[in-house]
Amino acid sequence: MRPATCVLLALLALPLAAQAQWQWIDGNGRKVFSDRPPPADVPARNILGRPAGGSAGVSAMAAPQAPVPAAPASAPRVDRVLEEKARQAEEAEKAKRAEAEARAAKARQDNCARARQGLATLDSGIRIARVNGQGEREIMDDAARVAEQRRLQGVVQSDCVAR
Repeated sequence: MRPATCVLLALLALPLAAQAQWQWIDGNGRKVFSDRPPPADVPARNILGRPAGGSAGVSAMAAPQAPVPAAPASAPRVDRVLEEKARQAEEAEKAKRAEAEARAAKARQDNCARARQGLATLDSGIRIARVNGQGEREIMDDAARVAEQRRLQGVVQSDCVAR
């Protein structure tokens, strides 16, 4: 063979050697590509690809010969789409909570207004009639009036407090 042909064949075989890579999913759920086998703490089910050819005999649990520097914590590689979905879900949850709090505040405000109105009616001294369990009207006696005043005062204390 001519030397130029040998050099050309060597250059064509170079990309094949570069494809000998390991693929696995790390503890954070990210795909990792490396020319070295994964660390020992990666389970075999998370190894997605092994180099083809003579490297097939290398154990997946073999530790790298030199310590592999960890990726800097200041520049994590996070999927932007998942980040955006998480942010949207968090905003939706916040909006839901704010809406529920607004409904609860409105209900407290309505209860407060009704309780104050009821107290004003009871304090006015006018006769108050109620409908009993049999559907009959009956006039409130003094004991029922005091009990109702205490109940309404409790509602005012719990619902009319500024929060």
